[in-house]
Amino acid sequence: MRAADNKFFLFLLAAASIAFVWILLPFYGAVLWGVVIAILFAPLYRQLNRALGFRRNLAAVVGVTVIVLLVLLPFSAIGTALAKEAAGVYGKIESGNLALLNNLRNFIEQPPSWINDLLERFGIGSVAELQQRLSSALMRGSQYFAGQALTIGQSTVDFTVNLFVMLYLLFFLLRDGDLIAGRIRRGLPLSVDQQNLLLNKFTVVIRATVKGNMLIALIQGALGGLAFYVLGIGGALLWAVVMAFVSLLPAVGAGLVWAPVAVYLIATGSMWQGILLIAYGALVIGMVDNVLRPVLVGKDTRMPDYVVLISTLGGLQVFGLNGFVIGPVIAAMFIAVWDIYSTSREAAASAGEATTGGVPSNGEVPSSDAP
Repeated sequence: MRAADNKFFLFLLAAASIAFVWILLPFYGAVLWGVVIAILFAPLYRQLNRALGFRRNLAAVVGVTVIVLLVLLPFSAIGTALAKEAAGVYGKIESGNLALLNNLRNFIEQPPSWINDLLERFGIGSVAELQQRLSSALMRGSQYFAGQALTIGQSTVDFTVNLFVMLYLLFFLLRDGDLIAGRIRRGLPLSVDQQNLLLNKFTVVIRATVKGNMLIALIQGALGGLAFYVLGIGGALLWAVVMAFVSLLPAVGAGLVWAPVAVYLIATGSMWQGILLIAYGALVIGMVDNVLRPVLVGKDTRMPDYVVLISTLGGLQVFGLNGFVIGPVIAAMFIAVWDIYSTSREAAASAGEATTGGVPSNGEVPSSDAP
């Protein structure tokens, strides 16, 4: 192929690729989760394919059915219950019947003297001034959540369409996943070792982020919600979901939720409930990450916690909820590409030294100071 023809073909390749990505952007969430779920359940599909006599279509249909029953239906049920509980909590906030707010109101009206002294020492002012700030913040928060509820209602149709696209795509990704991976390998202008490193890194990070981190977050959220339910704290399911989300962030975790609640319980006179929640949160909820993460994720697949934290927060900021997967994947690809680049440079330098026998590239023999 002539140089001019080669340049035109590369331009055509880039233009076609950009255009294809552009038309997929409205469904990027459906495509992303289709790929993620296909990677996670690829071993299950291979077992089903062997068990069903290598009938790929039937194995893919059974695989999608199992995924719907094991993943989508439970999450849909939890989402429905969460929506009802959130609506109930919002109604209690507006009517002033929420026990948490009533206790807080009583605490504000008759605060201990040491509370006022502590607030004045830190320059916050009195409890009354703090109450005004909290009231304005709660008002803005209630308006925000009311707007979000309206947005969720309006986007139900979009969610249904994306769910159908994801399931439809998932069928073909399960059935033809190995063929698609082979085509991607042949299209990458990299050596076999580099291809294996990148694709394996991508697969490992996807599985670690979703299978490991998400499962750990669900367990921590469930344990936290159970503690709140036993202690009689309202909106236990809502708080469980919040704890599950914050558990996705290393160095933050579910303690961002249960610790302030424990302090509130102690400050409002529920001393043993607060102490019990602190002990349970530190010894049970906190230990889940230390015990399960090496088993589910593996020590060799983990990125540094600060990289995971920054990439997850950045991903959530840029891509929304999908960012908790996209952020770590981008960070992992960044690290893998730079590892490949540095390894290639070191290999090239070693090969050059071996070829020249240690003689510099300019052909000059280094002088010796020996007599």
